[in-house]
Amino acid sequence: MFNNIPPITRNIIIINVIMFIATFFLPHLDDILAAYYPFSPNFRSWQIITHMFMHGGYMHIIFNMFTLFSFGPILEQVLGEKKYLILYFVSGLGAFALYNLWNFVEVQQVSAALENLGVNVADIYTQASISYTGNVGANIKTPEQVELFKTLYSILRSPMLGASGAIFGVIAAFAALYPDAKIMIMFIPVPVKVKYILPIIIVVSIFLGFSGNVGGIAHFAHVGGALVGFLLAMIWKKKLYRTH
Repeated sequence: MFNNIPPITRNIIIINVIMFIATFFLPHLDDILAAYYPFSPNFRSWQIITHMFMHGGYMHIIFNMFTLFSFGPILEQVLGEKKYLILYFVSGLGAFALYNLWNFVEVQQVSAALENLGVNVADIYTQASISYTGNVGANIKTPEQVELFKTLYSILRSPMLGASGAIFGVIAAFAALYPDAKIMIMFIPVPVKVKYILPIIIVVSIFLGFSGNVGGIAHFAHVGGALVGFLLAMIWKKKLYRTH
């Protein structure tokens, strides 16, 4: 059955599984390939792409790869390999961009607040490096300073990883091309049209992103990937209908 999956989808799944297994033998691989905030001392240019092949646990990769397996083959056949590949990676880039745009806004606010409290923000950037061996937060004393420090330090030290942004782009593209298609989702016992499901997912992701109820999930990355995937599909949709 696996051999019947179109080649791009199949190879993306294979690469993701290989990279997930590799992290068990190379535990610091995430430090190199997951995507840090672009102004973090831990950021490297290749992470913009490589973070799409890293995952944080069994459920993370199983859910992502099952979703890709469910929606990817149809889009790969309809769009063709080239457009499908563009859809996947540009959606992933859109996820990275929106997620870090939100991080940038938050970093600017937190940095300004820390500077007003007399904290040298440049020191925090140094301490956030994964190679730093000194006493982290040594000069942070007041409760307000501590909370702001934790927020900035977390952004600089917590990488984004996973194929979710790219896969949300695939789901959104599917919704744009087949809005009346019915799918089953968890906790709902009957099939629901995808054109109703996608907006709900986006609204919930935006709410959770703004509310701060992140829970280790990059909600704005999902939104960014979905927006890019939907826009690309809408651009291509007219041409597809003219030629088929």
